[in-house]
Order: sequence, then C-alpha cells, then structure tokens
Amino acid sequence: MQKFKDRWEIKANWQLIFPLLGLIGLLFSSYLLSKRLTISVLKLSETDDAYILSLSLITLFFFIPLLGLTLKIFNALEKKWKINYRWELIAIFIAFAITGSTAAKISDPIISLLGLDRASTSGWIYWPVRIFLIFPVYQILLLLVGWLFGQFNFFWNFEKKMLRRMGLSKFLKES
Repeated sequence: MQKFKDRWEIKANWQLIFPLLGLIGLLFSSYLLSKRLTISVLKLSETDDAYILSLSLITLFFFIPLLGLTLKIFNALEKKWKINYRWELIAIFIAFAITGSTAAKISDPIISLLGLDRASTSGWIYWPVRIFLIFPVYQILLLLVGWLFGQFNFFWNFEKKMLRRMGLSKFLKES
C-alpha cells in the first residue's frame, strides 16, 4: 500500500478516495459498455445463463485497456498541467466527468422550457441551441465541482485560459 501511496504522492489517507473513485468510475464505464455490447451485439438477455459470464469477461476486456489509456493520459497531462500531486489528476478527471454529465442533464429541462423537442425540432436548430445553453452551465458547474474536489485554482486558471483563447478576456479582471 505504501508503494501505491508513493506512486500517487498520497500524503494523507483521505486522499485515497480519489484513486478509489477513479477505479470505480472506470469499472462502471466498462460495465456500461459491456452491457450494451452483450445485449445488442451478442443478443443475450439478462435471463440467459451466459449473460453474467459474458458481461464479466467483456467488462474486464474493456477495463484493462481503459485503465492503461487513462494512465498514459495521466503521464502526459501531469507535465502539461503542472499539478502539485499526482492524485490531483484523478480528482480533476472526476470533476470533469461529473460536470459534463451534469451539464448535459441540466440542459434537457432548459431546452424543454424553451419549447424545443429533439423529435420535432430540426437538428440544425436543436443542437446549436443546446450547445449554446450547455456552455455557460458547464463553465459555472466546472468551477463549483472543482471547488468541491479541492481543485478550484486549477479550474479557475483553466477557465481563464479558455476565455482568453476564445477572445473573451475582456470578461476577466486580472488580479
């Protein structure tokens, strides 16, 4: 366990929550991919005897490469993002995941309030309006979720950099 803590630069036991949440999230993502594949491609129903075995094997099949890919991404971003501790990368990734999912969910009722429906509205109108609505919601949520995960400074700097690149730096007060 000490070797794991040293690798991720974990100084206090409470920081172990981030690798645990990261692994659970990765396993859950692998499970969801596997479930879709098992039902739609293999045509197995949840009552079939082979369902659980197939689901387990396919979940493992997805989990291992996804874990390897995630670790490679961590190595690249660790240098680019200049974070203090490696475990913070996991917290940052979790914050991005929660924010993206939440912003997408929040945009549905907002779109409905505007009277737009995916089935009855042209995609040329529906998707630009949805993206236009998601964008500010996402930016605010990113700061809030980042703050909850103790990464407010990272996300505030991330937001400022993005606004500068978009030519919206006039909305920033330089401190």
